[in-house]
Amino acid sequence: MAANQRKILVTCALPYANGSIHLGHMLEHIQADVWVRYQRLRGNTVNFICADDAHGTPIMLKAQQLGIEPEAMIAAMQKEHETDFAGFDISFDNYHSTHSEENRELASYIYTQLKNNGFINSRSISQLFDPEKEMFLPDRFVKGTCPKCGAEDQYGDNCDNCGETYSPTDLINPKSAVSGATPVMKDSVHFFFDLPQFSDMLKAWTTSGALQDETANKMAEWFETGLQQWDISRDAPYFGFEIPGEPGKYFYVWLDAPIGYMGSFKNYCNKNSDVDFDEYWKKDSTTELYHFIGKDIVYFHSLFWPAMLEGAGFRKPTNVFVHGYVTVNGAKMSKSKGTFVKASTYLKHLDPECLRYYYTAKLNNRIDDLDLNLDDFVQRVNSDIVNKVVNLASRNAGFIAKRFDGQLSAECAEPELYAEFAGAAERIGDLYEKREFSRAIREVMALADKANQYVDEKAPWVVAKEEGKDAELQAICSMGINLFRVLMAYLKPVMPELAKRTEAFLNETLTWEGIAQPLTGHAVSPFKALFSRIDPKHVEAMVETSKEDAAVEKALADKADANKAKSPLVEEPIAAEIEFDDFAKVDLRIAKIISCESVPKADKLLKFQLDLGGETRQVFSGIKSAYNPEDLVGKYTVVVANLKPRKMKFGMSEGMILAAGPGGKDLWLLEPHEGAQAGMRVM
Repeated sequence: MAANQRKILVTCALPYANGSIHLGHMLEHIQADVWVRYQRLRGNTVNFICADDAHGTPIMLKAQQLGIEPEAMIAAMQKEHETDFAGFDISFDNYHSTHSEENRELASYIYTQLKNNGFINSRSISQLFDPEKEMFLPDRFVKGTCPKCGAEDQYGDNCDNCGETYSPTDLINPKSAVSGATPVMKDSVHFFFDLPQFSDMLKAWTTSGALQDETANKMAEWFETGLQQWDISRDAPYFGFEIPGEPGKYFYVWLDAPIGYMGSFKNYCNKNSDVDFDEYWKKDSTTELYHFIGKDIVYFHSLFWPAMLEGAGFRKPTNVFVHGYVTVNGAKMSKSKGTFVKASTYLKHLDPECLRYYYTAKLNNRIDDLDLNLDDFVQRVNSDIVNKVVNLASRNAGFIAKRFDGQLSAECAEPELYAEFAGAAERIGDLYEKREFSRAIREVMALADKANQYVDEKAPWVVAKEEGKDAELQAICSMGINLFRVLMAYLKPVMPELAKRTEAFLNETLTWEGIAQPLTGHAVSPFKALFSRIDPKHVEAMVETSKEDAAVEKALADKADANKAKSPLVEEPIAAEIEFDDFAKVDLRIAKIISCESVPKADKLLKFQLDLGGETRQVFSGIKSAYNPEDLVGKYTVVVANLKPRKMKFGMSEGMILAAGPGGKDLWLLEPHEGAQAGMRVM
């Protein structure tokens, strides 16, 4: 290892294992990945790790709702998350789960160390308790009327209507969000981490440069109000790790979640004997540790986490890099508008490198929110990457291939111009290091403008038509390709796949050190298209798909309500009773499926033509995940025939096909014989 080589451990915040990755998550992971790839490009050793945050009450309840074990649910979600991150070329060295033996052992060890060192206390507290589900209720699982503004159906920690924060016991007419029962107060012994003992250490650490100024200033507010002991335990039932020696008591999810960074790294070390866990986590470590996180979890990472590490005898983070939220078109991401976009939905329609570039071009090292303006997204990627960077190569490569058999000239035509491009390496590198990505991209694009200006002035297409100018033509085009090569070396951390295609064209691996000298007397490969322009129609299709997914989710929820479906988590009457005359209004008929086909640009919809006996109806149904369209032709199903027609983007839907199931591939058409078995009278 070179004397000046750094050893770095980088983490991203752990995605929660009860939902899909969306473009908000991707901001953080792209930001971290660009920084990691830059460090690797400079020859530093980087271990980049992450994991799913897999514990807590929400995980437990959602698994119950799905009728599966939590372990099965989190395993499926982890696989989905890893697929999404791989799709965006996030170069994790290891992706693990907090529900692992490594994390169990480390959480137990850290807790025991804190306890032995006098940093754990216990006392009895009173909490709201669900008498029907026999469980203590987290704040977010209590709902009621806001004590300040009177808004109904508000969570137990804050009001969405007026912004007031309060205790769940302050709610008017509180109800359990799990069962609907009225909660009661019940005492229980809990365990607390004595955070106030670390006040002096934390005041020094948070102002040492380990945090951004905005974060350090926010932490100062907490010191002014006084640090409080932190409740780190939860009562059974709870999905997590049981506290050693305390049956029925579990670590609160935020106790073992950050330890998940250590657990994932420990798992990586166990698989790679040349990586030493202690070297990175011991108290006096000379390695570097960086956390990339969102501003919503600053409190945990800037107070609890360093205090836990200090109290248990481990090193503290070198720095905690905090970013803001993602907005789309200037507003909060919206499911109804189609701007709440899942990572997987994006990948079906657009090149991941486009988002990597756009985010990087707008990111800085402050805690500013980033707006994904979809029109600007299209314009900027097409203008910068296609028109400026890739076009620079295509304008020159053809002449080199056809006239000079792919051979670059033996000399650099414009050594001073090349030196200007290569001389930007230190400045651009410093901006990458400081996470001033938008400024780095501006520097690169200014060079791209200058390179294209050079080609415009030299006009190789004119020189190519003049006799006796072959040497001049080769020199001009070779210079153009060398300037393109420098630009792509600078962009390699941002667009790794474009860099790979560039390396195949140049017959060279792009390195930061290689920028210093041009390629001369070197053979390049025949030029192939390196990057595709964004078609705005693909962006529109992505938005429409997101909108349709949200509509299907809402429709399924509405249908469940309409059918008075009972949630396994809600132990309350299904719904208000209706009269037989109301039910008699529903016209259920047997229909033959004449044709069935997929709906273009709709992930879940099938379009049916149904024969109801004397008339044909067109109906759309969101069951594409469960059936191949051709398999349904000729079958019979039960249809709500008198449902008011609904105008959809793809046409008019003139009824409803009855289907049931938990979702995905487990959706079943209700066929006539099943209706009869259920005692249904089909009219």
